[in-house]
Amino acid sequence: MSGWYELSNSSNGQFRFVLKAANAETILVSELYTTRSAAENGIASVQVNSPLGERYEKKTTKDGHPYFNLKAANHQVIGSSESYSSDAALEKGIASVKSNGPTTVIKDKTLPAL
Repeated sequence: MSGWYELSNSSNGQFRFVLKAANAETILVSELYTTRSAAENGIASVQVNSPLGERYEKKTTKDGHPYFNLKAANHQVIGSSESYSSDAALEKGIASVKSNGPTTVIKDKTLPAL
């Protein structure tokens, strides 16, 4: 089984998606989007950009832990990773997003509009 996207509502009614690996671990989290269609466009952007090594920006948290952002061709961040314990773990995270990002499986966890 490969990974999948989960599309959901945030507590303030906006939308976000997460990319999950086959083991159900979250490997990439999106920003908040004001519309469902914008979040779906974000998923499409990850599907296109995730296989491309040059789209990954490696960063370090204030306390020294590595993490990465996945960026679109226009340099806009489309998803961020968790912070990792080591550079080796970060590289495994990038490899997992590269592998799972192109999936077309989307699990809709959004709540119906009231």
